[in-house]
Amino acid sequence: MDWWALRPGETASPLPERQDAHLVFIGRLRTSFATRDQCPKQGDPENGPLCRAELDAPFWPALAGIEAFGHLDLLYWMHQARRDLLTQNPKSGAETFGTFSLRSPVRPNPIAVSRVRLVGVEPGVLIVRGLDCLDGTPLIDIKPNRCPNAQASTERNHAHA
Repeated sequence: MDWWALRPGETASPLPERQDAHLVFIGRLRTSFATRDQCPKQGDPENGPLCRAELDAPFWPALAGIEAFGHLDLLYWMHQARRDLLTQNPKSGAETFGTFSLRSPVRPNPIAVSRVRLVGVEPGVLIVRGLDCLDGTPLIDIKPNRCPNAQASTERNHAHA
């Protein structure tokens, strides 16, 4: 499939020259998906293939305590996605939608999030199920699905209101 070809009804716009933020990739995601055509439309945290989130060595200490969580949100940069489409015509239909009303990887800032099931932890590596991205995809961040510390903080703030 030609991922750069416009479909009927799609519009594109060049990206602005300015850069508003600076991201630091903290590692890479290792999956069995070598091409976009092989990637599932959405990951399956229960039955999807085993994948690895491999962190760069300076970030290994940030994994302390992560094994306490059953599910994580992994944020990553879809490095092979187009970034110029404003409207898109999904493969599944004839209707055109604005980019921000779709979960398409094609967007001005190709940031994705996958809720994954944590299967295991090795030094600097998370073994997970539920990814839907290309092998080698840059990892931006890792967050627990639920954090008991955040809940307690929210309850304290409401108690003082």
